[in-house]
Amino acid sequence: MRALPPLVIVGGIVFDLSTPASYTASPMFAAAPLIAAPFFSMLTTLLTGIAAVLASIGLHVYNDTVNDIPALTETLTVVTVSALALLINRVVRRSGERLASARVIAETAQKAVLPTPAERIGGLQVAARYEAAQADAFIGGDLFAVQDTPFGVRLVVGDVRGKGLDAVEAVAVVIGAFREAAEQESSLEGVAQRLERALAREGTRRDGLDAFEGFTTAVLAEIPRGEGRVRVVNRGHPEPLLLHADGGLAHLEPTEPALPLGMGELAAWPDRADEAPYPPGATLLLYTDGLSEARDASGAFYEPAERLAGRIFPGPEELLDALVDDVRRYTGGGSTDDMALLAVSRPGAGQPERRRTMPVVP
Repeated sequence: MRALPPLVIVGGIVFDLSTPASYTASPMFAAAPLIAAPFFSMLTTLLTGIAAVLASIGLHVYNDTVNDIPALTETLTVVTVSALALLINRVVRRSGERLASARVIAETAQKAVLPTPAERIGGLQVAARYEAAQADAFIGGDLFAVQDTPFGVRLVVGDVRGKGLDAVEAVAVVIGAFREAAEQESSLEGVAQRLERALAREGTRRDGLDAFEGFTTAVLAEIPRGEGRVRVVNRGHPEPLLLHADGGLAHLEPTEPALPLGMGELAAWPDRADEAPYPPGATLLLYTDGLSEARDASGAFYEPAERLAGRIFPGPEELLDALVDDVRRYTGGGSTDDMALLAVSRPGAGQPERRRTMPVVP
């Protein structure tokens, strides 16, 4: 790209010198600053325009046509297009600055609404990942949160119906309600009911379809301290996976299926937490349907249990790295839905503390 504007000018000179005087290379000289305008700085665009104008004038002097009316018209055209190229460059630069500002705001909003959890919480190793389907997107309807409470480490992964700012508002409501309820409710079922009521209140202030069809699929988990087990409440969400230290894998299926959060008016039943062993060295993986509904070129769904069975990972961060890379290879990089991942590992006896190195950037 950097070589293209001067190459166009050189090509115009070669074309003009190798053809009869009636042929002109002025379109190429006019194209050079236009090519530079959206990709380079104002100074580079200006220098490209000056080079194009000088090349046009120099060729007319060489051909002894500098005083001809067509020559004057061609030179004026190149000058005019060069001036327009400077204007285009300015507009593009201002748009780029606004886009960069919007990205910073979006990234800041994501960190405020969906903060990345600490690497170690309540003696557990934690890793989280948010992969947006759209390039340069930062926020969406998927969510995760981890909270160290008097009742153990509690966590939630969910997927809000819809997209855009309405979904982000619902994410903020769910995470805010979860953090408050996780500290106050003595049972995981009580936390789920608090989230249900929070979403019901949120629905009353919405208009249109969201007032009737707003819901959030979610899975809540609780890991009591020192008990070697995990409790799970699943509200219409993809079932979590438990990866054992020897490569074994277990599905944490709910005993009874339940409707997503926010749909309590359709049916009423008590939430019931299911329990499963959570031995040392095991990793609990929670994810949204952006993972399980990813498709390959033939339309086949990604099966996380089949892809992970028999594999052993040093820690939750390595698990998520491998999982994200595998999904990209499987889909060819063309995921159509956001993907939230949360992995929580229980260190085994004598397992050293995880240490991560960070490169030093001058």
